[in-house]
Amino acid sequence: MNPTRRSFITQLGAAAAVAPLILPSRLRAETAAPSKLINMAFIGMGIQNRGLLDGFLHRNVKVLAVCDVDENRRADAHRRVDKFHADHPEKGASACRGYADFREVLARGDIDAVCIATPDHWHALITIAALKAGKDVYCEKPLTHNIHEAIEVMATVKATGRVLQTGSMQRSMGEFRVACELVRNGVIGKLKRVTCKVGEPGRPCDLPEEPVEPGLDWNRWVGPAPTRPYNSVLCPRGVHGHFPAWRNYSEFGGGAVCDFGAHHFDIAQWGLGMDESGPVEVRPPENKDALRGALMVYENGLTVEHSGGDGMRYGGIRFYGTDGDVEVDRGRFWLVRDGKDFQSPGQAEKEFLTDAKIRLYRSESSHPDDFLARVADRKRPCASEIEGGHTAICCHLVNLAYAHRRTIKWDPKAMAFTDPSCDSAWLTRAYRAPWKV
Repeated sequence: MNPTRRSFITQLGAAAAVAPLILPSRLRAETAAPSKLINMAFIGMGIQNRGLLDGFLHRNVKVLAVCDVDENRRADAHRRVDKFHADHPEKGASACRGYADFREVLARGDIDAVCIATPDHWHALITIAALKAGKDVYCEKPLTHNIHEAIEVMATVKATGRVLQTGSMQRSMGEFRVACELVRNGVIGKLKRVTCKVGEPGRPCDLPEEPVEPGLDWNRWVGPAPTRPYNSVLCPRGVHGHFPAWRNYSEFGGGAVCDFGAHHFDIAQWGLGMDESGPVEVRPPENKDALRGALMVYENGLTVEHSGGDGMRYGGIRFYGTDGDVEVDRGRFWLVRDGKDFQSPGQAEKEFLTDAKIRLYRSESSHPDDFLARVADRKRPCASEIEGGHTAICCHLVNLAYAHRRTIKWDPKAMAFTDPSCDSAWLTRAYRAPWKV
């Protein structure tokens, strides 16, 4: 028998306890018909993916599917696509469909790429399934919920040959590239240390139970995380205009360490030239109750501090050198050298980088544009699984230092603990059946 895709998904759900994310070779091998447009699907339709959806719609993309476990967000996303096509008849008629189960989306052979903006605890599972289904992936940061998942995502991209872009979009902002080029070219002298202004680490969830309203598949929202009762702080119903606080709780996210840390630690890694590496140890703050102050220590002795912003002008990331400092945040830039201030990245670039020996990746006009260009030419994007995976590992190591209040010794090449007293269970989580990475 040759089952339909829908009957396949039904069978897949029944067999999920054995292999919830394995797609049959027939579906993995299917490819879309040649087209100038990139056919995309969007999974997790909260505030972040609504913005991404609106942006991608204006590009060389046709949105064929939207997926969310909340029927209100799903319907809203569907309406947005339909309205866009009604307002832009030159784009043709809408062909969008709504789904509650991401596996139905991935089973479609006419979808080229997916954009994933679910809560963090779903990122790796859906990403790996999408890669194995032959899709290119734009996945929001942090790329994974734990270290084991980061290793598996990097391995799966390599095995499948797909393109993956992590949503660490500061890589596509000129002020961050210029700051890192100044550091890498020695404009501020020998680098001494780096500080990143980032909020607090994640903590266990202790929210009280609330009644679940109709239209939300709460069991599917929880997915691989431990079973717990519904609370609207984790998943506000319907179409809301804020970023929900699930990210504060370690079962689902990693606090601000994994949220903005995935942006700022990422730029620190870029400036240090450590995109394919990372720290050799992470030290907790001396004050056992402090929620900032952890230090990532690199093999050359340089440190990156998880800071509250003390001594910084703006926040963001500050590189301290023997001949000057450079600090950068979104839309804000400050280079101090030889007693002079430069508050324009363009001015600093013209003054110090005209003949620079080291040039870093210059993204396309935007992060989504960079992804689409790499889907077309099959090259490595500016925030690939390598950059995204190693930055996610940095975030998770910092959280481990806080959680266990001890120094975490790490081998960034082997991606393994170097201290046998560090429990290998810290690399992963206990997945709720039938889900597993």
